[in-house]
Amino acid sequence: MSKVTDLVKRLFIGRALRSTQLHEQLLPKRIALPVFASDALSSVAYAPQEILVILSLAGVSFYHFSPWVAVAVVVVMLTVVASYRQNVHAYPSGGGDYEVATVNLGPNAGLTVASALMVDYVLTVAVSVANGVDYVGATIPYVAQHKPLVAIVIVIVLTLVNLRGIRESGAAFAIPTYAFMFAVLGLIMWGGFRVLVLGDELRAPTAGYEIVAEQSNLTSFAAAFLILRAFSSGCAALTGVEAISNGVPAFRKPKSKNAANTLLMMGLVSVTMFVGIISLGLASGVKVADPAVAFRDVLIDGRPAGPGYYQQPIISQVADAVFGNGSLPFFVISAVTALILFLAANTAFNGFPVLGSILAQDRYLPRQLHTRGDRLAFSNGIVILAAGACLLLWGFEADVSRLLNLYILGVFVSFTLSQIGMVRHWSRHLRTETDPKVRHQMYRSRTINFFGGVMTGLVLLVVLFTKFTHGAWIVCVAMPVLFLMMKGIHRHYENVSRELAADDSAVDESILPARNHAIVLVSKIHKPTLRALAYARATRPSKLEAITVGVEGAEARELQEEWERRGIPVPLKTLDSPYREITRPILEYVKSLRRRSPRDVVSVYIPEYVVGHWWEHILHNQSALRLKTRLLFQPGVMVISVPWQLHSSDRLKGRPEPLAPGASRRPRREVARDEDVKA
Repeated sequence: MSKVTDLVKRLFIGRALRSTQLHEQLLPKRIALPVFASDALSSVAYAPQEILVILSLAGVSFYHFSPWVAVAVVVVMLTVVASYRQNVHAYPSGGGDYEVATVNLGPNAGLTVASALMVDYVLTVAVSVANGVDYVGATIPYVAQHKPLVAIVIVIVLTLVNLRGIRESGAAFAIPTYAFMFAVLGLIMWGGFRVLVLGDELRAPTAGYEIVAEQSNLTSFAAAFLILRAFSSGCAALTGVEAISNGVPAFRKPKSKNAANTLLMMGLVSVTMFVGIISLGLASGVKVADPAVAFRDVLIDGRPAGPGYYQQPIISQVADAVFGNGSLPFFVISAVTALILFLAANTAFNGFPVLGSILAQDRYLPRQLHTRGDRLAFSNGIVILAAGACLLLWGFEADVSRLLNLYILGVFVSFTLSQIGMVRHWSRHLRTETDPKVRHQMYRSRTINFFGGVMTGLVLLVVLFTKFTHGAWIVCVAMPVLFLMMKGIHRHYENVSRELAADDSAVDESILPARNHAIVLVSKIHKPTLRALAYARATRPSKLEAITVGVEGAEARELQEEWERRGIPVPLKTLDSPYREITRPILEYVKSLRRRSPRDVVSVYIPEYVVGHWWEHILHNQSALRLKTRLLFQPGVMVISVPWQLHSSDRLKGRPEPLAPGASRRPRREVARDEDVKA
């Protein structure tokens, strides 16, 4: 069974890599861009649409505010990109926002950032995959009818790909990401050429539709609130920017320079695509409404669209207007858009495990998250991220609109605290720096980070204010829960560390055990019992005795008679058990020994079977397991398992049972050497 399991593991994940091969997993810029930027690039598939969806609540007339909303989003995006370029140069170790906040604002600020990022990474996977399923569902009805199931299957596939290692996953995702970039940029260029040069009129499939306003006759305050809400939804385009600062260690040298250049390239491409899509959408007359009520609020020829109405995403509508429905470029853009949305989750699969590893190293998360798997990826973090995303997809039925209300709040918490931390970082260094040229660079960096902190802080307030009642409150609950959980884990590790710390002074002889009182547990006289007795005698304890529990009087007497007949040189003591218990009499006897001689150590030897099938574990060793569990909590008591390999365990060793005495406890090479000597 173990061979089959290992074969399946190697089939899906690949052969294990040595620790010395870690440098081979480092990424060049051409691979790092699709690995870390797929989330930010893919946001153009839904961020422009979300702006129009929110504005449509007040009717199509509010679409004229969308260019100003888009400009505000672009300003924030460029500011964040410029700010994070400073982060990358100042903190190239890969801690990202968490490290910046911890070093400059304190551990609590760092944990706040960490909890926000972890929530955001899980939501990134859920939102990206759910949106991709929407695109596929437009052409495959089965996918549209089983969205949660299909989305979970896709998350599992992405998990397996990422478990194969960051380099292999990056190579696998590079072609689709670049295909999406070139396809969308080509769409924008050709669409802009047709409108600006040829003077053609672009017409989207929904250009002739009407949208019923859910909120009419808005007051100035309500209208401003709606515009701010559209702005907060459009800021989804900024998600993923922080991933590069967290993944600097994955870049080839010079790491900081390569990461900063990749970040700049990602920002410029994202802004171009975002502006191009929303501009062509407005030029072609795209109409979109809230998907939950689109069948009612969208009017076709003056009548509601009806329950069977499917609302095409904005990129599909723009591609239809520019290239024509049914054309090859239309199908290519639809396909690569769906694919990039699935692959956008890969940004989180690279960011979350690295952050989890750093937190585990700082004792804020279980240490297992710091361990690399067979393929040198942080496998435990990848699996936890996938599990969290699957739960969200199942709980929210893979509904993008519902998931987006939870989105981006966490990332703007990390943006804001990170930029405040960077301002303090530059201020601290300016106190000691004397070189005028370096001081000028620091002043410039501090100004950029200060402006970035102000902008992201304002966006955070807008997002919190406009999305709180629409689902953002869930994130506001999840973040403190994660924060308190990490504080509790850290407190536990610190307490254990203090408790286990060795004293630097000389060893206190008074705390050494005076004697070793050894006990061998006996149920019957057989080979495992004789081996346990022989091993216990070989340790030369101060006192050695065998203990059996007399559940049945006749069996206990027979055991005593056989013991004496064999002449075993160890005294056998029978413990009475009128209530047919085994664990409690032994436990009480051990406690009595400790009470009589508190400075003595009691060593309990337990014979155990080594079996080869899972079902044999149920049939053997259950009493020993219960007894060991209870004894481990007793101070001054050592529990020693003495194994006896049954023949069924031979299959796990991959060789027949050796005939030489004691050979089952020695390495195979020693057995072979003995056989050569005999020959």
